[in-house]
Amino acid sequence: MTHSVRSREVVRVVRGRPTSDGAGVRLVRVIGGDELPELDPFLLFDEFGSDDAADYVAGFPDHPHRGFETVTYMLEGRMRHRDNHGNSGLLRSGGAQWMTAGRGIVHSEMPEQDAGRMRGFQLWVNLPAKDKLSPPRYQDVDPGDIPEVRAESGARVRVLAGALGDVRGPMQAPATEPLYLDVALDARGTFRAPLPEGHAAFVFAYEGELEVGLRGAARTLARGELGVLGRGDAMGLAAKAEPARAVLVAGRPLGEPIARYGPFVMNTQEEIAAALRDLRAGRF
Repeated sequence: MTHSVRSREVVRVVRGRPTSDGAGVRLVRVIGGDELPELDPFLLFDEFGSDDAADYVAGFPDHPHRGFETVTYMLEGRMRHRDNHGNSGLLRSGGAQWMTAGRGIVHSEMPEQDAGRMRGFQLWVNLPAKDKLSPPRYQDVDPGDIPEVRAESGARVRVLAGALGDVRGPMQAPATEPLYLDVALDARGTFRAPLPEGHAAFVFAYEGELEVGLRGAARTLARGELGVLGRGDAMGLAAKAEPARAVLVAGRPLGEPIARYGPFVMNTQEEIAAALRDLRAGRF
């Protein structure tokens, strides 16, 4: 019996809104705003990028987190991470960082440059209730440790998390089984890949424009647009007359209640109140 491929099509297009975070860092919030508050298990997706140091040089001074994970992917620039658990690491161009806040962490993310371009993404991934008070963890990933797959169809794909065929990315999270791909397409290049049918998924176009979908039902995403993907077990991307780049992210939904308060994401308001008490008592 042959398996019938069910193409993932774009069911919603979202364009982020400019905002600021940290000590005034300018960014565009695509998930986590009014238009798309979350896409279970993803709580936030920000794009940041500027040639003007005034937009980023103040960075993100010490701030707390509890109950979720952060994934930072640097396209250009350098950012220094420090936290109250003794971790320190330098995010460099092409590198990534996976931080599990768990029961609590206080960290800073500060630029190690005062000129040039700073560009990248930050993704927040929820944790299931059973893991929200787990010990904090931190992982820096050097650019050379992110494998790249090249296809004859004109695609170059960096595998940050999950797997593409036999190629596994350096970052794994068993609770949500995320897939995080950076896809670069030549002019008229194409890319196709299977996706777990039950995973929530999105594509964010960050250079050029591309078509998302298979079998004649493609939807065009312009630069800066996020396409939420519907159900299915495969997806396709195609660049038009110019090269294009996009991130493809998928993860297993948790299906649990979400209680949010700033940098805390728990399941109930009582747990949020406990997080505030623990922070004030120095228990992070």
